[in-house]
Amino acid sequence: MALLQVEDIGKSFGATKVLEDISFDLQKGEALAIIGSSGSGKTTLLRCLNFLETADTGRIIVGGETLWDAADKGTQSEEAIRKKRLHFGLVFQNFNLFPQYTALQNITLAGELLARERPDYRQNRRAVHAELEAHARELLAQMGLSDRAGHYPHQLSGGQQQRVAIARALALHPDILCFDEPTSALDPELTGEVLRVLRELADNKTTMIIVTHEMKFARDVADRILFMDHGVVVEQGDARQVIDHPQEERTKQFLSHYGD
Repeated sequence: MALLQVEDIGKSFGATKVLEDISFDLQKGEALAIIGSSGSGKTTLLRCLNFLETADTGRIIVGGETLWDAADKGTQSEEAIRKKRLHFGLVFQNFNLFPQYTALQNITLAGELLARERPDYRQNRRAVHAELEAHARELLAQMGLSDRAGHYPHQLSGGQQQRVAIARALALHPDILCFDEPTSALDPELTGEVLRVLRELADNKTTMIIVTHEMKFARDVADRILFMDHGVVVEQGDARQVIDHPQEERTKQFLSHYGD
């Protein structure tokens, strides 16, 4: 069984249909790159998967559990959705770090807030904080940022901020890590820093969905590619096959303009 199953997801904003019957699945340890022109629905799809938007139709299933069914009100309570978001980690285009917190604090904050809901939190507070901090420092080391733990976002380069954002997403042990154009706000040199981290995550079989305009990266790092246009999936398949030998005319046209 696939780790993630997305079935017939649809989303409209008023009279504008943004997603229509989006279906795909994702195996554990697989990296899926989603490509397409601006306005094709890629970001909205990620936001539906993370429950930052609610899909009008369709189902989202993780590990055999139906997290969202547009036809079932029982899956749609705010309390249930808040817990279901933990299955997904999301890294935004523009980092979205909290400026008043250090890199280390940005990574531990969500874990601390969740820990406070545990009945044993008060009696084990010190141990909980020590465990969260140790894990955060391990993630900073993984990102090559051990010496930046006490730095605030304004003291970090864009590439460093994005790597902190990736560490923050990993800190809650999500089943699936999602990236929304993670290099679009970076210059070419800093883009390389972040792409190297994503490549390492892929090599370590981290389950990922990556919305990207980096075609060479998508071809060489992703296992599969999904090409979207005007809110529909036009083509999906093996990454190299889709990039090197696209079958659909719309895919060919897109790659002729945006391919490396």
